Amino acid sequence: MQQNKGNLLALGSIPLMMTLGNSMLIPVLPEIGRKLHVSSFRISMLITVYAVVAILLIPIAGYLSDRFGRKAVIVPCLILTVIGGGISAVGAWLLHDQAAYWTIIGGRLLQGVGAAGAFPIVIPLVGDLYENEEEASKNLGVVETYNTFGKVLSPILGAALGAVLWFLPLAVIPGLCLISLILVLWLIHAPKRKNQPIMFREFLGNVKQVLDEKGRWLYAIFAVGGICMFVIFGVLFYLSDILESRYNLRGVWKGFVLAIPLVSLCLCSYIGGKIIGKHKKRMKWIGFSGLAVLTISFGILGFFQHIYAVIGLFTLGGAGIGLALPCLDALITKGIEKEERGTITSLYSSMRFVGVSLGPPVVSLLIGSSGHSLLFGVMAGVGGIAALLMLFAVKPKQDEPSDEKSGEHMNATGGLTDVSRKKPLSSKLRRKTPAK
Repeated sequence: MQQNKGNLLALGSIPLMMTLGNSMLIPVLPEIGRKLHVSSFRISMLITVYAVVAILLIPIAGYLSDRFGRKAVIVPCLILTVIGGGISAVGAWLLHDQAAYWTIIGGRLLQGVGAAGAFPIVIPLVGDLYENEEEASKNLGVVETYNTFGKVLSPILGAALGAVLWFLPLAVIPGLCLISLILVLWLIHAPKRKNQPIMFREFLGNVKQVLDEKGRWLYAIFAVGGICMFVIFGVLFYLSDILESRYNLRGVWKGFVLAIPLVSLCLCSYIGGKIIGKHKKRMKWIGFSGLAVLTISFGILGFFQHIYAVIGLFTLGGAGIGLALPCLDALITKGIEKEERGTITSLYSSMRFVGVSLGPPVVSLLIGSSGHSLLFGVMAGVGGIAALLMLFAVKPKQDEPSDEKSGEHMNATGGLTDVSRKKPLSSKLRRKTPAK
């Protein structure tokens, strides 16, 4: 029991610290831009470069964790986040203007490399540590709670630190990552590898075969996940800017206001995860309903600029996203065989980072050219696209009592079928490869 608590503390610290290390900057981006004398678009790159690097490297990190062990990837990646955070902090402290900006960007890029091999690898590591599926699912929920808490805490903590010293959030990030690194080294004892890992060519063949067979509904879920992150980070970036420029709200109070829609998102995500159970049709319709709420609330928001309307309707839209996200996670888990979930979830994580990377810069361009109405018209539009993808591309036809039935999966038409895969995976690809 004591070891289990230690494992969960160390595992949960990774998404907590990674979330704080990125989202904590959102409330202080306008102030950083003023101090460094750079535009809103350029300062949004502090979020974008972090996410873009992670997008490219998450699938590679997933493969390396299969081949060399989860902990063997997580530990050096956490070290990179510490080093990258230190570079950004020193650059902000000792340098000025353009020199400081590019040094911070370089540090954030290195942090993105580390992030690719941190939180995305936690999910398969939980599966390695807990072979019982029920226990693994329960502990994944605990780990996700740490991630959720980080989302709520980050704007409050970031704003509070930024009120003391503008670059203090940058300076705190490497310390947080160092705490996580120490916990992982001290508390995580990953099981030894029992089988030989697959080769890279086989890994690529596995990915291609899964996408050939199940591409239609998987691509739809990837796109919806990316859209949800695009909306969250884009609107948070916008809200952070107008709270200062239009309403003169700064410091901790600004952080609390930014946290309101995130609390709604996290609460509805928890409720949605409880409601859906193992019912795939329920996953689809709750996910679609959440995306419909997002679309409608942001469509209405385009006509109102009062602060209470902005916060209230964004909170409602956040609730819709919160309902959709656990449905996307569960549909991938239920529709993909256990041996292939790590690969597919890494691709899904990459697509979510695409949304994170695009949100702030796109929003900075929109508010710079046409302002509020166009911004939320675009957000409502992409929300509508996500809802339509969920409605028409994801078509689960039945629910089964267990996800271990052979030959049952969502096929390329988006439905669940009893037709087995056209070409079975090789025995090497089907082997389970616990972490080193």
